[in-house]
Amino acid sequence: MDKTISKKSLVNVLGVVYAHTKTSDGGDLYLTRFAEPYENHFEIENWHEKNWFDEHKIRLKGTSSVYRVPTKQVSGKSLDLVVKNCRVGEDVPLDTHTLEEFCDAEFNSPWEEFSLVTEMRENQYGPREMRVNTQRPMAIYVPPEKMQLWQSGRSREKINRIRAKHPGIDLDILKQYKLIYEWIKGSNLIEVFEHIELDNTELISHLKKINYKVLGDLNKKGYLVADMKPDHIIISDDDTGRIEEIGLTRDINAPEKQVEFLYQLLNEGRYSVIDYELLSRTPDHEEEVKSSRRHSYLDDQKNRFVPTPLPAHLSYREIFGVPYILGRAESTGGNLWVVGKNAHLFDYFLPERWRKTPSIKLSYTKEVFYTITKDNIHLVWKTSRVGEMHGVEEDESRYEKIRQFGINSPFEEFAIALELNRLEIPSVYVRAIYMTGSKKIEASTDIRRYESHKNILDPEGNSILQENHNYITIRGYYNGPDKWVAEHSDALYTPVDLSRAPYRGLINESECRGLLERVKERLKNAGYDGSLLKANDLLLAIDDKDNIIKNSSGEPEVIICNFELIWKLDR
Repeated sequence: MDKTISKKSLVNVLGVVYAHTKTSDGGDLYLTRFAEPYENHFEIENWHEKNWFDEHKIRLKGTSSVYRVPTKQVSGKSLDLVVKNCRVGEDVPLDTHTLEEFCDAEFNSPWEEFSLVTEMRENQYGPREMRVNTQRPMAIYVPPEKMQLWQSGRSREKINRIRAKHPGIDLDILKQYKLIYEWIKGSNLIEVFEHIELDNTELISHLKKINYKVLGDLNKKGYLVADMKPDHIIISDDDTGRIEEIGLTRDINAPEKQVEFLYQLLNEGRYSVIDYELLSRTPDHEEEVKSSRRHSYLDDQKNRFVPTPLPAHLSYREIFGVPYILGRAESTGGNLWVVGKNAHLFDYFLPERWRKTPSIKLSYTKEVFYTITKDNIHLVWKTSRVGEMHGVEEDESRYEKIRQFGINSPFEEFAIALELNRLEIPSVYVRAIYMTGSKKIEASTDIRRYESHKNILDPEGNSILQENHNYITIRGYYNGPDKWVAEHSDALYTPVDLSRAPYRGLINESECRGLLERVKERLKNAGYDGSLLKANDLLLAIDDKDNIIKNSSGEPEVIICNFELIWKLDR
């Protein structure tokens, strides 16, 4: 049996389709469409076997670990590969000038890097007659071993900052990702100028000029590279040979002719750019992509319960009456359940789209955060407290009821939220549930939910609720009903925590208490115990003129945003 392809499945991450396989050493290999015809070359034994790799690798210049290595002969053919370790999570070692211009630069994740390179190769943005050539992205290899933090090269302080900002989110900081590109035959700009006799002043002047010219070309195509250098610009072997031939003539003007020919090549786009770990879109391009994806998202969200064809890497499941599209979050090894039957929505909730975007904490006591995703979607995510018991409430009377019923699982919360909306009890829109890939450190003190969910399985035969993993619930940032929001790009509603409404002068304390009690009463009449709800579990919506949105009875519309302590009375 083939040593690598024991089981091959297609996965789609950020618009790039991969053939995912388990390798013979227990790792994971993701082959792009460029690598699939050569899948046997990517067996671990054919390129990454220790003796072969150590003997044949050539370290390339740069600040990261990048190697050129040939594969072994397979069917009479060997491939030249470039293998580099992904530096996501590490500090960016930029010079002062670059740091000032790109102060927020961060290394791309492997999935983001391949997605951007693939997008650039497809030539859909900017002047169509222009093209920036790149290496072909071939594969992502994730070895089975986990590194020690000191081996990873990732800053403990930076990781701690990210963890403090995003508690409960799996960063996979101890996983190593190897990006594999096809080698481009050619010489970098520094090597090309070795064939041209120039003094240092002229050389530096041309290198700077060409560097800015390539940056300008990238900018026209909608891209930025924070660390563009002359040795990231490649001229083909044939064209380098032509430059060398001109220099071998006895013509006194040969250096000028060589430089002239080089600029002609550059103006014709006969060069390639390598090294994409700091590749990003220009602000205008990013805004266009975000706007397009946001509009597509709103349309898909409006039709989230309309079935779409399912790609091979996703599946459909109904849990407690709620339909989900579910699949793996390949970047973290976690699982993702997206509410609805519309498979187009899955990618929007992958953790790399929202886990590292700037966020605002919405609660003093709970891990609840508001963020705008990389797709310009406003979301609220919260670390689930399922399985917790001790210390969840200081009030003994509240604790007794929690002890009796327990904290709802994310799947129960979502079922309650959808049912309440069906009963016309306004509730925020629940979007997705994410199970982290990393193991949970703290032990659960209430295992009842894990017991009650143990026979509800995912496609791989595992329980959907696993005691050794954390769960994140993702809901919409309430700015109006979905159908209404999809038709409006401005003047959206703004949610206000009911407990803060009196401080903003929207209502007084007495009205605040009255609205809270009316919500509890409505829940009780609908067959739910919401007696532990607090004012900060509810929202008011205000319009762009700071007016409270009213319901059909003329009273303030109150929206429930926390479902972990709402229980069905007949339970």
